[in-house]
Amino acid sequence: MSVSRRNMLKLGAGAAAMYVLPANLIGAQNEMSKKIPIGLQLYSVRGECEKNLPRVLAAVSKMGYKGVEFAGYYGRDAKPLRTLLDDNGLVCCGTHTGLETLTGDNLKKTVEFHKILGNKFLICPYIPEDRFATVEKCKQLGAFFSEMAQKVKGDGMRVGYHAHGGDFKKIGDETHWDLFFSNTSEEVVMQLDTDNCLGGGGDPYAVLKKFPGRAVTIHIKEHGGKEGAPVGEGEVRWPEIFELCEKPGKTEWYIVEHESGSRPLESVKECIDSLRKMGKC
Repeated sequence: MSVSRRNMLKLGAGAAAMYVLPANLIGAQNEMSKKIPIGLQLYSVRGECEKNLPRVLAAVSKMGYKGVEFAGYYGRDAKPLRTLLDDNGLVCCGTHTGLETLTGDNLKKTVEFHKILGNKFLICPYIPEDRFATVEKCKQLGAFFSEMAQKVKGDGMRVGYHAHGGDFKKIGDETHWDLFFSNTSEEVVMQLDTDNCLGGGGDPYAVLKKFPGRAVTIHIKEHGGKEGAPVGEGEVRWPEIFELCEKPGKTEWYIVEHESGSRPLESVKECIDSLRKMGKC
């Protein structure tokens, strides 16, 4: 097909305009790519997940969440769960899995399950307080987690521990949390929970300063404010939390958790809408 010189010039001008425009867009895209993705801990909407998990995942994706963290699998195997995630443009950004699933012969099964699911974060959600009762016990537990982290490293996975209020009780001048993470390898993920930390008398800002880069995933949960307050409407100093997470450049996921209220889906939407207003998604 012949093209006149005039049309060629028009095409050239159009191409030049296209060349300039993406340069501006690329800047915006680069800025967006720097943002830490927002995931949702599905425990926040556990009742709804039990009723209709596919509907919940579709709703969560529509809200703008990029991933979900499991706390139970609602009677489903890894392959159908992965299909549900893929169908909704979501990824698995972690799981809360009991300590027994990370030990002995169970560890291999857990790793295989999560390879299929596409998840690399195996987070232990809770350990009884008596396991942290002495400095020596904290050291032993830290060594145990470091060993587990080394075992799954070759599979591209990370082992971690999630904060509860009791973890911020003290032995002398140090909290159980600090003693534990001071005695784990850098490979062990420190999944701080802002509300649980504050509720247990801990200082999340001091923790993030003491262990820079260790909060590879962190639970974004409001503390204080009105009952059922979404993120941004309580007492957490979010700009400080975000700065402490983003400055080392190692936090991979912000994970919203909201446990109270009678409108779970509405509440988690309010949380991500608030984070959007803060410029976080």
